[in-house]
Amino acid sequence: MAVLSHEGTYPIMYGSYPVPVGAGYRRGYLARPDRAGRFPVVIVVPDLNGLSSFEKDICRTFARHGIAALSIDMYRNRTGDPIYDYNSLSDRQAMTDLDEVRDFLASGDITWTDADAVGMLGLDVGGRFAIAMAAHRAWVRALALCYTPLTGDENREIQVADLLDSLAVPVLGLYGAEDELIDTGTVDEAQRRNASGQWLLYEGAGHGFLDIEGENYHADAAADAAQRLIQFFAATLPPATVEELGF
Repeated sequence: MAVLSHEGTYPIMYGSYPVPVGAGYRRGYLARPDRAGRFPVVIVVPDLNGLSSFEKDICRTFARHGIAALSIDMYRNRTGDPIYDYNSLSDRQAMTDLDEVRDFLASGDITWTDADAVGMLGLDVGGRFAIAMAAHRAWVRALALCYTPLTGDENREIQVADLLDSLAVPVLGLYGAEDELIDTGTVDEAQRRNASGQWLLYEGAGHGFLDIEGENYHADAAADAAQRLIQFFAATLPPATVEELGF
């Protein structure tokens, strides 16, 4: 597959991919450079809607820039039948499911990445699960969040704001200054608690500003955020090593 110059530097392989989780399989989507070698990898944790065209587009964007990406549906099985919604999916179960995604990446069938150093991108409430993983799993080496609520989880097992002080990995948080669902003061507080991270507010952008099919899509903020995410993971994960096969 050809890649236009403004879209990245790698031809890519991409498509639906059943990921073993628990006793069955979960709907997944994988995109990676179509080259021999080893590449950094990011697990994309979806928003309330589960795996959609939005997450798939993000995975392909990463792959075109030399970063493999895998997303799974946190709420549906392989055939698309619902098994959870956000409220019924406990933090403990979500972490177990994400552990199994990483175990899949570390399996003998996967030779194109280093599963001991994985990035995580959390979208909306998916970022709460990503924060918990980054705080408790040594294999998570970089964490990015897009408009993830940092309050309102007082009835859940884990209150993610309490983890911000102890995060030992690089963090990038991207938020809209006009987000109607998130108090921007909580983003300022996150920067105070996680001083080594970078927490940014985009003027004029609202909740979900990255999703080109969403009503709050903000082209300028989305373009800048995409570049920042690519640069962030390229700088914080092991570099790609490409093998020249000589064909």
